[in-house]
Amino acid sequence: MTQLLTRRGPVPMPAFFPDATYGALRAAGFDDAEAAKVPGVVMNTFHLYQRPGAKLVKALGGLHEFCGWPGAILTDSGGFQLFSLIRENPSYGEIRDGEIIFRLESGGKLIFTPEKCVQAQYQLGSDILMALDLCTHPDDPPEAQRRSVELTVAWARRCRAEFDKLFAGRADRPLLFGIVQGGGDRELRMECGARLREIGFDGFGFGGWPLRSDGTLHVESLRYALEAMDPRKPRYAMGVGRPEEIVACVDMGYTLFDCVIPTREARHQRLYVFKEGCESPAALRSGPFYRFHYCLDDAHARDGRPVDEHCDCPLCRRYSRAYLHHLFKLGDAQALRLATAHNLRFYQRLMELLRDGD
Repeated sequence: MTQLLTRRGPVPMPAFFPDATYGALRAAGFDDAEAAKVPGVVMNTFHLYQRPGAKLVKALGGLHEFCGWPGAILTDSGGFQLFSLIRENPSYGEIRDGEIIFRLESGGKLIFTPEKCVQAQYQLGSDILMALDLCTHPDDPPEAQRRSVELTVAWARRCRAEFDKLFAGRADRPLLFGIVQGGGDRELRMECGARLREIGFDGFGFGGWPLRSDGTLHVESLRYALEAMDPRKPRYAMGVGRPEEIVACVDMGYTLFDCVIPTREARHQRLYVFKEGCESPAALRSGPFYRFHYCLDDAHARDGRPVDEHCDCPLCRRYSRAYLHHLFKLGDAQALRLATAHNLRFYQRLMELLRDGD
């Protein structure tokens, strides 16, 4: 698949969508994302449902009008966040067979069902909706992985039914993705994928934790989930975000990615730069192809060169390493914005190279 066809227009594949979890890119504006040639962003249904509220966003014209972002918007269901919070502290709520109960700090409780999940994404005006799933940890026992698959499929069927009811007869309907669970068990992954394909989705996402406890990519689980997905449709490696991991997953067959890494690294003064001679599809597979530029290193204080002379982002076109060093030393907000814009552009340049290599 060379394009993801959304109602906001085609998205060239493979594609990387940065995370704008609460409806905002941390330390940058959506105009910076446009300048970096970002085709789409990921926002989170659970967080936006709480604040500012899906009904308010709908009243203001949906997320595109509310945020001023013209590109594609994918809304994560929020299931991963609910699972993580409840796993961390069971007093936050419980995951029942038919719904997720989450206790709010205000003393109230949020009842999150597959139907409410789709209704919220409908109100938000998302272009790509994710079905509600039950996430697991790779170390969870087989019975937990089995329950995850059973509930993920049951909830996916309910999400599909609600989606069809809300968008019946509409030519401009968004896309609905299902999520393949099953942990590190190939048979479970294949079963989950087969049952989701019977229900019918526009694309499929990898469900679960993509990393092992030591921080390395959980290659086997990613391969098993990929095998279970329809190869004619988008295959979304949710949460995979290090550049070398993206390259490895593209080579497997994944076509869509998201992560907080580029914006988070920028806020920690770490900028991505292609190594000399590594701006080619072949170089991406020949070993380490990038390095970090540490903005606050003393060596940059008197350096008049751009961070990356081959980059066309606003930082590299106009400012020096010394000036960026100066801005970070001052604690000026412009430093964070320029650094974030650079990392966003690095990731899109990476995707352009990967597309060129297909």
